[in-house]
Amino acid sequence: MNETLPPRVESFRFGRIIIDGRNYRRDLIIFPEGVNEDWSRVESHRLSVQDLAAVFEKAPQALIIGTGVFGSMKVAPETLSKLESQGIETLVFSSPDACDEYNRRREQERIALAIHLTC
Repeated sequence: MNETLPPRVESFRFGRIIIDGRNYRRDLIIFPEGVNEDWSRVESHRLSVQDLAAVFEKAPQALIIGTGVFGSMKVAPETLSKLESQGIETLVFSSPDACDEYNRRREQERIALAIHLTC
């Protein structure tokens, strides 16, 4: 059986992430099936419920949120409530720590990573 592994974050630094050998310079969401590189938010430094429509559709077991190198992206309380009500475990970290946590957990469970690449 040839099962495809979820994408792996190879490196992260301010404004840049490398996933499975491919370089990205925009915020994105990693799902077990691949990378959603067209992700954007209604407000650049606030994560709202509507920003996570694809996450609610794909319903991972957990969502790791990378809030930027300095934690500038804030997660709205109603967003956390909605994720909890949908049974999606939610973890919020600075983006470097979020990448580490995602890589640790990506093969054990159906997990997603929504990450802000800059501030």
